[in-house]
This record gives sequence, C-alpha cells and structure tokens, in this order.
Amino acid sequence: MHGYGKEAVDAFIAMEREGIKPDGVTFVGLLCSCSHSGLVSVGRSYFSEMKIVYGIEPGIEHYGCMIDLLGRSGCLQEALELIKSMPMKPNAVVWGGLLRACHKHKDAKLGEQVTDNLLSLDPHDGGNYVFLSNLYASLNRWTEVDQCRKLMIKRGVRKTPGCSSIEVENIVYEFVAGDTSRTQINVFLDKIVKEVQAHGYEPDTTTVLHDVEDEEKESVVRYHSERIAVAFGLMTMQPGRIIRVVKNLRTCDDCHTFMKFISNVYKREIIMRDRNRFHHFRNGYCFCNDYW
Repeated sequence: MHGYGKEAVDAFIAMEREGIKPDGVTFVGLLCSCSHSGLVSVGRSYFSEMKIVYGIEPGIEHYGCMIDLLGRSGCLQEALELIKSMPMKPNAVVWGGLLRACHKHKDAKLGEQVTDNLLSLDPHDGGNYVFLSNLYASLNRWTEVDQCRKLMIKRGVRKTPGCSSIEVENIVYEFVAGDTSRTQINVFLDKIVKEVQAHGYEPDTTTVLHDVEDEEKESVVRYHSERIAVAFGLMTMQPGRIIRVVKNLRTCDDCHTFMKFISNVYKREIIMRDRNRFHHFRNGYCFCNDYW
C-alpha cells in the first residue's frame, strides 16, 4: 500500500530463511505489495507457486490482487482471462479492479463489458457508473457520459461526493468538493494554483464529466476536496509541519500532479490517504511512483 514492494519481497524471503511458513494472509500482503509497486513478473511467479510450492489454494482475495496487479500494469486481456479461469464466481471487488484499470488505460470497450458484470452484481453502486463516465469523458464521448448520468437518475443512484479531512491543532476539519463558500481558503487556493502554474503545472481536465469550455473544466478540478484541505493546511499550520489529508475517494490524476508541485514549490511534505492507498509527496515526487 505504501509502495515498498521490493522490501515486502525481501521480507518474505527472509521469513522463509527463518523457517517460517507463509499462509494465505501472507500471500495477500505479498501480492498486494507487488500490485502497488508494479512488480508484475514477481507477482505472477508467486501466484503460480502458491499451490505448487506452498500447498495453498488461491482464494478470491488472491485472484483480486492478481487482477489488480495485471490491470494496473496494462495487461487487461490477461486480467480478463484470469477472471474467466477463476474456480469461483468473481465478485464486485475483482470486477472493480479491472474497471479501474480500463479507466487508467482508456479501454472503453472492455470497460463497458466489465461494467455490465458489475452492475449485475450491484446496480446501485454509484462508483461504477462514475468510473465508466470518467472513461468516456477522457475519450470525449459525451453522448455516453450523458447516457450514464441518465441511467443513474433512472435507477435512483447517487454519486458519492468527494470529501477530505485534515487535523489542525487537534480539530478535524472536513471539506467537500466544489465548496466555494469558504472565501478565504479559496482565495488562497487560487493563489497556490497561480504559483504552481508559474513552475510548470498544467491542469488535466480529462475526468470532468461535462462538455464545457476548458476554463470551466479547470474551475471544476480546482475545487476538489483534497486541494481545499491542503490549502487550509498551508494557511493554518506552522512552516515545516507535515500536512496529512484523508480522502474518501480515489484522488484524480490532476490532483496527484498538483500535490507533487505543491510539495516542491512550498517545500512541504504531504501525506494523503485516498480510497486506494497512501501517497507521500516530497520535493515534487510521490512515493507511489505514480502507480495507484
């Protein structure tokens, strides 16, 4: 989860040297580490050895880790074939991992197929509709975006609003995406945007679910909840203090880039926990290696 895949593999090898036998839980941690670090061949090897070498039958959680690993690395068809070969029925977690990969690698055709399977399992999970809509939006397929929105309305499905929290002086503050009522914070955030733009930051608006002008799209991503939270942290916390933010959803590509610029321009460490993993920003770099 923290991106230390090689260290996890080294720990596994050291454990074996000490004569400690791994179990199913051990392999979940190992495969998850490979997934979050892009260690595709290593993950494949350990997954295939589970039953043959260690006598452990892979469970659905192990298949889920492998689907996530293959999907993140762009091996979408291999991930799909692995799902088809599973000895148990794939659940929403398994299909959801492949849908996130379709979004990341812009495979709309497979994304539609995966979404059909997801919606048959849970037609009221708004996140699945949003992922598919984001995929269509990134490809400028606005008709399909509108169809997704109408289907959500028809089925009474609501999109979960993005919200982020930050603790300052033992008080937890929560911010919601699109909140422009906090004038002082938003003015400061606008100042931050101008500052990082002067250092090369360019907004990525491909996930905005509206066919509008670029300037309006930039306004939408500007007020994502994690940006407001970080702006508040910069305003209220002593220089040099680490800014820690928790978000309920996966952070978008643009916000991830934005945080890297802030960490470099303002010389502040930012640790953010989103729905997928921890992100540790320092000096313009994230320890996830842009892999989440």
